Amino acid sequence: MQTLLLKKDEVRRLIGMTEVIDAVEEAYKAFNSDQVEQPDYIGIDLPSPRGEIDFKLGYYKANEVISMKASSGGFVDNPTAHGVPNGMATIFLFDARSGALICVMDGSLILGLRTGASGAVSVKALARKDARKITSVGTGNQARMQIRAINEIMKIEEIHAWDNNRDTLFKYKTDIESEYGIPVIMANSKREAVEQADILITTTRGKGSLVEADWVKPGTHIVAIGTDQRGKQELDPELFRNAKLVVDSISQCTEKGETWHPLDRNIITRSDIHGEIGEVLLGRKPGRESDDEITIFDSTGMAIQDNTTASKIYQNAAANNVGTFFQFFE
Repeated sequence: MQTLLLKKDEVRRLIGMTEVIDAVEEAYKAFNSDQVEQPDYIGIDLPSPRGEIDFKLGYYKANEVISMKASSGGFVDNPTAHGVPNGMATIFLFDARSGALICVMDGSLILGLRTGASGAVSVKALARKDARKITSVGTGNQARMQIRAINEIMKIEEIHAWDNNRDTLFKYKTDIESEYGIPVIMANSKREAVEQADILITTTRGKGSLVEADWVKPGTHIVAIGTDQRGKQELDPELFRNAKLVVDSISQCTEKGETWHPLDRNIITRSDIHGEIGEVLLGRKPGRESDDEITIFDSTGMAIQDNTTASKIYQNAAANNVGTFFQFFE
């Protein structure tokens, strides 16, 4: 047995966003079909100016693959001090039948792609069918990836964007308009941006409430991406009082996601969570039931998303003879 090594550029060539969206849908359905074993992930916060590193492990019974991902972010000094990116990820794939390591691949692109795809999957399941305007609070790499994915599944007429860094906001506008031809309106305030949203995307490293409840109009779908550890927050907990809340994983979101905040303040109880998105995709629970509903998708990210996406890349690599095999086992 040999192990396959896939570098970032090779990974980029081996999968497109449409395939990733399909892989993420498969992951959510598998999670709610007794096909997945997924222990709680481990996150370590390191002292400033370093950031955090997360470890996520998952076993998918249908493909007999175990995946393990290590991902880091927020290491702001990395480019100058260490000559590496401020965020990185690596994925290991193991054959569950033997325990053998079958693939090592760069996971930084997969992390961005599958997180973007998760937003698109939630839009398909929960947004109004006539939704056309997107608001992005935060304009970094993941904000771009959300647009890339959602643009695959709906017609976006305009984007309202806010960032606390005006230069970053202007670059986002330039990049999005150049790549997708979608007009981007740079908002003067968060409130101004949020009030325009049919779909609101939050992709910050926020440490407090960025979006107030009374800014959000009826019928808005919220894609909450940034909160995946205690201490992070993007949404006013009052938003959850009268919204339909769908999560990727109840166990993760109640402990580490945006959902933790309204639970902690007794604004909602665990029974107020409508369900996991896999349940909605499988038809076991309804999605949007009226045009006036405010829906929230709380996404903490799951190992099974890495598993299905990386497994597809591994299959594509084998089919197209991409990557480098090496002898790992004696």
